[in-house]
Amino acid sequence: MPFSKPFHRNVRGMKLKPNSGYSGWAYIEDQDYAENAAHYTRALLLILDDLRSIFDYVEPSDEGRAAFSYRIHALLMRTCIEIEANFKAILEANTFSPQGRSASIREYRKVDATHHLSSYEAMLPMWNGVSPAITPFEPWRALRGQVAPHGAPLSWYQAYNASKHSRQQAFRQANLWTLIEAVAGLLIVVTAQFKTVTFDAGPNHLIAEANSYHPYEHSIGGLFVIRYPNDWTDDEIYDFNWSILRTETNRFDKIDYSTIPI
Repeated sequence: MPFSKPFHRNVRGMKLKPNSGYSGWAYIEDQDYAENAAHYTRALLLILDDLRSIFDYVEPSDEGRAAFSYRIHALLMRTCIEIEANFKAILEANTFSPQGRSASIREYRKVDATHHLSSYEAMLPMWNGVSPAITPFEPWRALRGQVAPHGAPLSWYQAYNASKHSRQQAFRQANLWTLIEAVAGLLIVVTAQFKTVTFDAGPNHLIAEANSYHPYEHSIGGLFVIRYPNDWTDDEIYDFNWSILRTETNRFDKIDYSTIPI
């Protein structure tokens, strides 16, 4: 059955009923939902701005996919470190004990079961040519919530690791397309926690309407457009009236990630 309280740092589908539009996002702005949420959205916005700067010199296009440089490599490093920081924040805000000294990418795959990361799609409207759908976590989808002894490798994350540990040998793997996939992955992880709320000084207006030119929705930073998951089951969605729940002391529940296999 649906969940009667939201989980920390976890956006889900919402049961359609009166007030579900408001209830489907207003909990994100609650102070107890996520510790220092703006810390993560600000980092994303900075990375998006830096990717825009790279596009001043390398055209986002099929021809530009394999371009590589120190700037591209450096931004890939920052982006993947930020992705790891977001995964750790999600796990630590809920209930989780890492198998080793710290969580690994194999354990981060647990988050796909609760956030449906592999069902998100992103697109880059400024792509010169036919804009490809970007699905950074797609390899996790077939194994969602299942045991996978050999993992479900993400090619862009493997390129990050390879070029981090041996830049001389793997420098070319840190190319423009790898960077775009990684930044889209970061955008998806942040969106799966905060939708389009950025927690800046101005009013937070949630933008949820479909893009008039592309069959996707607006996203934080405006560089990418995004498609939200549509595969939530009735047992996974939220069903609460935030106007009532917001007045209660215990407004949030925690996910027990120890129950999700890897």
